[in-house]
Amino acid sequence: MFPLDQYLPRRINEGPWLTGYSHRALIDRVNNDRVVLPICSLGTPLAELTKLAPLVLPPLYHEAMDSGLKDRILKRVNHCFPFYEGSKARTEYRGEFEIIELPPHKPSPLGTQPRVVAFSVDTAVEEHGPHIPLATDTIQSYAVLQRLAAEVDGFAIAPPVDYGHLTWGLPFGLSIDLTPQLVTEYVTGYVNAIVEWCNPSSIYVVDVHGSIVHRNAIQEGIRQSVATRWAFRWLHEPLVEFAGDRGDQHAGGVETALIEYINRELTDPDWWTGRIDELEAGQMSLEQAIELSPDLPRFIECAESTELNGIVGNIKNYYDIDANEMMNRMLSIARTDIAGLLADPAQP
Repeated sequence: MFPLDQYLPRRINEGPWLTGYSHRALIDRVNNDRVVLPICSLGTPLAELTKLAPLVLPPLYHEAMDSGLKDRILKRVNHCFPFYEGSKARTEYRGEFEIIELPPHKPSPLGTQPRVVAFSVDTAVEEHGPHIPLATDTIQSYAVLQRLAAEVDGFAIAPPVDYGHLTWGLPFGLSIDLTPQLVTEYVTGYVNAIVEWCNPSSIYVVDVHGSIVHRNAIQEGIRQSVATRWAFRWLHEPLVEFAGDRGDQHAGGVETALIEYINRELTDPDWWTGRIDELEAGQMSLEQAIELSPDLPRFIECAESTELNGIVGNIKNYYDIDANEMMNRMLSIARTDIAGLLADPAQP
């Protein structure tokens, strides 16, 4: 249904999609290479988007927004990207960032009604340190969805919603936050567009990002949509003992191990694992991130005046976890969700 091989990165720091690059690799590139945010239709071929500029952000979809919502989303994007308004990096930015609206393009009918249409709502434009891609959350979500698609008849994968609510990436730049209200409204429009397009029996929405505010906004968006049979899952829920309980929340050992497990080519060989001590030296503790989060100007000042690298967690937790076990836990909980969606609602 959706050509993931043309969208998800195959190797870090290569290709036209900006989200396939690490934060460190992008710092110089965004000041020299034109960046484009496309607004297109669900049916627009990805090849049309990748020709727009050397670096292309994930698209926003016409079908998910009216003009008022579009204007508010774009205002927020411009406030965050490429560097947050008011930051030193924003003042020094000399690159070219453009929003391009393509003509509507009606998607081809699927031919058969899917039993499940699945997609993620993650924060793909979010720094994940110097060693793994911005799209780390989306990559993990779709690794799970691809396995489910191979196992379940009538399971169709839709394009991801790659914009959500975040905080910790903003002080470091190259991260886009949508407010919770914008996430809710956009998810509602997106789900309605998916239902109109392919009339699935059910909708399955996942995320890895994990912020509770982000997750609540997604679920409210689905509730306000026309979808009548749906399920939502935070895929890292069964990993809390490895991540949150160890203070390893963002771009640390857990996420690095999972990205390496999914595709070793998505870890930057200039950093991983040879410079793990440098990564550890620049990481921020979970406690410090939580303390700074309510005061974004102070958080930005801290990020710009220190050697912090955007990791919030414990990179050396990598040595104490098993990526295969973690992936199997995510798959297990997702399989249970799908079994529930496919069960006959008339049966007790």
